[in-house]
Amino acid sequence: MPKVSTRASSAHLADAARPDALVADIIIANAPDPVFVSDLEGKILQANDAVSELLGFRKDEVLEQSLSRFISAQETREFTAALREVVEHGVSRNAVLHPRSATGEVIPTTLNASALRDSDGNVIGAIGILRDMRELDKARAYAESLIEDAPDPVFVSDLEGKILQANDAVSELLGFRKDEVLEQSLSRFISADETREFTVALREVVEHGVSRNARLNPRSASGEIIPTTLNASALRDPEGRVIGAIGVLRDMRELDKARAYAERLIEDAPDPVFVSDLEGKIIQANEAVSQLLGFRKDEVVEQSLSRFISPDETREFTAALREVVERGRTRNARLNPRSASGEVIPTTLNASALRDPDGRVIGAIGILRDMRAYEQVVRDLEQSKAELTEKILDLEKFEEVVVGRELKMIALEKELESLRSDVGKLRAERVTA
Repeated sequence: MPKVSTRASSAHLADAARPDALVADIIIANAPDPVFVSDLEGKILQANDAVSELLGFRKDEVLEQSLSRFISAQETREFTAALREVVEHGVSRNAVLHPRSATGEVIPTTLNASALRDSDGNVIGAIGILRDMRELDKARAYAESLIEDAPDPVFVSDLEGKILQANDAVSELLGFRKDEVLEQSLSRFISADETREFTVALREVVEHGVSRNARLNPRSASGEIIPTTLNASALRDPEGRVIGAIGVLRDMRELDKARAYAERLIEDAPDPVFVSDLEGKIIQANEAVSQLLGFRKDEVVEQSLSRFISPDETREFTAALREVVERGRTRNARLNPRSASGEVIPTTLNASALRDPDGRVIGAIGILRDMRAYEQVVRDLEQSKAELTEKILDLEKFEEVVVGRELKMIALEKELESLRSDVGKLRAERVTA
């Protein structure tokens, strides 16, 4: 860094003024952040009220003082390096300073410095802007405690995938000590393909602030491949730029076991069972579906159910899906899919909700019941009923004939009895005569 005497610097600073310096003075004085002007030796030539508020010193206790009065010897060397960067590049960003206040408090700050030039364009000093990092450090410490205390494995990485922070749950998941994880690239634990997927997830974090449900299968210390999902959100610097990602891993081993068990239950079910998304696309179907419809499984999976049912029934199935989303299930919806041979097969559908790990309904598990045998029984019963009705009518007609004959016989017997009575009376009258 070029040597410039304090007197020469002060003279140059005086020469650099008027009228533009008046505008700069006004800007510095009214800046909300602490702003100071120093020469190239670090002597403070100007400071606004915000500097006094930050440090607790009166302005006259700050001006004409070396910055080394307020910071440590180590940070004085860092500030000198920042001044060198200002001379060479015109700017220095995010140098860390910890000035000691009038009360003795050490205040964490960041320094952004830009070049102060004379009328000939020579760098004669620096304009420094301090940012009080106390609240940010509290927020950072709070965030770190949240990460450390999180029940799920949580890590922080930079945009190259280097792990900067990881909680104990990461160590428990992978079986590595924390010092074996920190400062390592995530690519140490995942495959080359998944490293590329993680890079894509990081790109999504930069563009959208979040990345959800990326699949990672890190290798543990014992060599076990652990299925996980990654939810990542943006890690930002004080200026709001994305500088990394906060990743939350979810151990999918138990969920994958449950999913595999559910898939076996579906596959081994005696009834036709299928799984569809909320648009009606068939994601999974068991052998019983193929036996029912006469299509191979690969002719069913990834097809829309509308391929097998009519437009009217597609609308009914959509209504059934809506009921599944709202109530978790639907019962006894009627579907009449057309088989590979063209036969229309009467079925009833019972559907229940398929949910993701967060409990959201993402599809339906449908169970079909072949109603052909049932409907044949119904038809047989209807036919038997018709035949029975006909026989009843015949019996009623027969009964009418039989009853009519019996009534006639009764009437004849009564008439015969009356005749007998009349004959008896005639006989009696003849005897008397």
